Amino acid sequence: MKELISITSFASVSALGSTSEEIWKNYLNDQHFLTLKEFERFKAWVAQLTKEDKHAIEEVQNSDNKYKNLDPSVLYTLFVARKAMEQTDWKASDNFGINIGSSRGATSLFEKYHKEFLKTGKSSTLSSPTTTLGNISSWIAHDLQTNGPEISHSITCSTGLHSLLNGVAWLQSGMSEKFMVGASEASLTDFTIAQMQALKVYSKEKSGYPCKAFDMNKPKNTMVLGEATSVFCLEKGAKENALAFIEGIGYATEVLKHNTSVSTDAECFQKSMKMALGTISTDEIDAIVMHAPGTIKGDQSEINAIQKVFCNKTPFLTTNKWKLGHTFGASGLLSLELAVLMLQHQQVIEVPFAQPQKRPKKLSKILVNAVGFGGNAVSVLLTK
Repeated sequence: MKELISITSFASVSALGSTSEEIWKNYLNDQHFLTLKEFERFKAWVAQLTKEDKHAIEEVQNSDNKYKNLDPSVLYTLFVARKAMEQTDWKASDNFGINIGSSRGATSLFEKYHKEFLKTGKSSTLSSPTTTLGNISSWIAHDLQTNGPEISHSITCSTGLHSLLNGVAWLQSGMSEKFMVGASEASLTDFTIAQMQALKVYSKEKSGYPCKAFDMNKPKNTMVLGEATSVFCLEKGAKENALAFIEGIGYATEVLKHNTSVSTDAECFQKSMKMALGTISTDEIDAIVMHAPGTIKGDQSEINAIQKVFCNKTPFLTTNKWKLGHTFGASGLLSLELAVLMLQHQQVIEVPFAQPQKRPKKLSKILVNAVGFGGNAVSVLLTK
């Protein structure tokens, strides 16, 4: 990278809450935040937003008559983007850029309108504009009154970190001085859960920890889906008010043998981590926040890649999906949030059922990983 990128604010909403204080407090215990939800034809473990946050999001929805027909994925982002903006000195006249991605998009509304069409043969007037992928970023731009560039995209579970890649590219190109990046998922619907169950990756645990992400001895897959949105405000250069710095970025895609596969040694992760490290020694990395989706092959392939890159001198490893579920496109940025919080508090977060690890004496550099269907990996190097 040509120069450091400053993270000047961030905000999120997930099963862990919607304030940094609440989220960090919930990271400090060994409790998971997954619940059994009753769907039309089955029950399944999910990670849902709290009742308090859903009420606050309803207030956002009622704040403007035009927001009443928006998908939850958009409403979650309006709620979070306002919070992130409040923590900066940004003004609408700065014309900052916006890139909010989503793996699944307007899931609830799309399924609702499609069901309506199958039943009646007709579609509602607002079905198209409220289900287009670009409507997340465009509504955020409308709400924050900025005239900067708006980007939307979908790159499966690495969508959030690809938003960050785009933001960094715009900043380093000189085409923008400030960029808001994020990802949003509101995918806890019958059809979405059924798709994951059809892949035979979804958790069937009866008790204990439903998602065993980073349990390397689990006998079966234990993915659990969560809903969440995360937004980060980025600025070019080393700002005095920076919460953390982005020192390196890496990305790679590998040739697939199957639609959902990643190679045994996750070659895409090996390439993305090496690229993010650049000339920095692997010995300088204090911790890695893994993608670790809770599947047998997914968790193991990432571990194999880490061992290859770090020559078995493995940094402290952690993940958050056992606690707040796999939030598809938003997952990478929630991992980034965990990394920033660990840097701020100088404390690692352990996975309670994982093999004990030696805790680092300090936290200066943390690597964050994400990968999605299609073998598209992203790694981000954060520094204190």
